[in-house]
Amino acid sequence: MRPTTLLPLLSLFTPSFAADSKPLLPCTIYRTETNAYYDISPIAIQPLVEHKKAHKDDRTESWHARGYDIGTNFTLNFCAPVIETIEEAVGIKESLLKNISAFYEWKGKTYSIGQTSTELVFRGRELSINYTNGSPCDSPSTHERRKLKHDDDDDDDDKDDDDDKKKDDDDKKPHHDKSSKEDDIRRKSTLISLACDQNMPSGRAHISFVGTDPDQCAYFFRAKTLAACGGVQEPPTGLGSGGVFGVILVIFLAVYLLGGIAYQRTVMHQRGWRQLPNYNVWASIFSIVKDIVIILTSSCARLLPRRQGYNHLPGNGRGGTRGGRADDENRLIDQLDEDWDE
Repeated sequence: MRPTTLLPLLSLFTPSFAADSKPLLPCTIYRTETNAYYDISPIAIQPLVEHKKAHKDDRTESWHARGYDIGTNFTLNFCAPVIETIEEAVGIKESLLKNISAFYEWKGKTYSIGQTSTELVFRGRELSINYTNGSPCDSPSTHERRKLKHDDDDDDDDKDDDDDKKKDDDDKKPHHDKSSKEDDIRRKSTLISLACDQNMPSGRAHISFVGTDPDQCAYFFRAKTLAACGGVQEPPTGLGSGGVFGVILVIFLAVYLLGGIAYQRTVMHQRGWRQLPNYNVWASIFSIVKDIVIILTSSCARLLPRRQGYNHLPGNGRGGTRGGRADDENRLIDQLDEDWDE
């Protein structure tokens, strides 16, 4: 079988790293433009195990950012809920309290500014993560209220003429249920931009509050961390370099064995064990290995202490040492000489 015939088979079974056959791990992203792999899970704060003692480098609270001019501070985490216990948050169901990744407190109330997300995105060259579905925003927005007020001043003259038409249109509109109204509520969100800082220790981050919109419905932060620098390694896949080599080796052996058997059976008309490719070579190798094993086992058996029976007891004519048998022979010869002299 020619080596060139193996290439199509190897191309079928060898995994390709260019295509993403499996989804990436949570809190990771692979950027094909720079061939860089990003993983910010090292800065995700996890709650300590109950029976485990806190290490000096372990964090016992989530990340914090100072709000400065807005009069409040923020607590947030990356790709995981905050580790603080939140008993109640404005506009958040009790079942979703354990999924809050960012919040702040204002006048004794807790406001969520986003639920947990593990999806990283690139906006241009900026790596970011977005949390949504926080507490309800003030509705309508300040900008919308100003616009409505300006429109009302311009349309005061036409208001009376359109009342009847508006009533007729309202009667024709379908009535929305409570669930549809809840879906229309604007909710607070958080956008965190991640910047590379090679001077930052591993597992650390410095978070700064950038600002918010006029309605205080969207909040923007910037986090400097070593985890945002990325790496040149390929994203994790099912097989490593050793696994790929093992797959290629198994494929080669399978092709060698199956191809050789087919050739020996159809062309050489061999049967039994002689169908194996290069049977004589493998048989001689097996014979050599068997001889080596026999030699080693016999050599080791000589080193083991032997069990002595009655044949080795003193005075036993069938046993004894060589020195004892030699003395007996000498005495017998002397006795025969004496008898001959007489």
